[in-house]
Amino acid sequence: MKGRLSITEVAKTLGVTPRTIMRWEKSGKIKRSKRDWRGWRFYAREDVEEIRNFYESSYEYAPEERTAVSLVKETLAMIIAMASILYTSVLCSPLYAEVETMDIVLEDLPVVQSQAEPLSEPIKYTLGTNDIISIDVRRHPEFSGQYVVNSEGKIEYKFVGDIIVAGLTKTELRDRLTEILTDYLIEPKLDVQIVSYLSKVFYVVGDVSSPGKFYMRGDTITVREALVQSGLPTHAAAMRRCRLITPDEKGRNNFLDVNVYSLLFEGNLRQNLVMKPGDVLYVPATIMAKIIRIISPVSSVVGEATGTAAKGAAVAAVAL
Repeated sequence: MKGRLSITEVAKTLGVTPRTIMRWEKSGKIKRSKRDWRGWRFYAREDVEEIRNFYESSYEYAPEERTAVSLVKETLAMIIAMASILYTSVLCSPLYAEVETMDIVLEDLPVVQSQAEPLSEPIKYTLGTNDIISIDVRRHPEFSGQYVVNSEGKIEYKFVGDIIVAGLTKTELRDRLTEILTDYLIEPKLDVQIVSYLSKVFYVVGDVSSPGKFYMRGDTITVREALVQSGLPTHAAAMRRCRLITPDEKGRNNFLDVNVYSLLFEGNLRQNLVMKPGDVLYVPATIMAKIIRIISPVSSVVGEATGTAAKGAAVAAVAL
């Protein structure tokens, strides 16, 4: 270091502006500089060290003089500390390997109209409550129409009365109606179609693109087809730790682990389990994704406060 430094050189050494040093002098926080015969400020080695000591002692600062850089550093340090504590607490928790609690009300989930068609044509679909069927009797429109399966598993068929259809496939229903209409028509020809599949549902919840309630077009559906209909797992999904939850007749849940990563990316069909009506496929988030979701709201609030403080410091600096 030279014997004498100008204010510009001192400011560059400390990483501040010459105006900042002059403001410190004016407010009496550092002693006034010496001047040469031309009236220009100059600083000796000991003067620079005193200014450095003042600059590096944070308790000497007034609140409005704390720079945005120092606030950002404190914010980052706080976030890193919180992440470390959360990450350690989760990994060390005895519940880490247990079944995760899902605070999800299945009845409140939205019904998702899948953009993807089923990967395979359903082999069997038995009719149930709320299904809508269409019956078309050739040359006899009075016996044709659409019917909704009621809560008793019946349809109110014209001129015939209630007919139990729950548990029948559309082929079985066609044969049964043909037999019934024989008493009214000569060699009746009819066709039965399922207009809306509404009696059987499954659920996909967690980190998938479109979580919610889905209607089944068969009596069963595979995990792979369920994932396709829900838009596949997101980047934050812990695909190796998925679970298939099946309620039993007593209302208790049975859990099966599913390695979705192995199924989708390694072709392991042993993980392509069969889902039945009422089953829930749960795709959890990774530990890091959960930590980020906890920290993000906090860091957002702190970031806003940091920006406000930095703006205030800049306005105060200009005013001085």
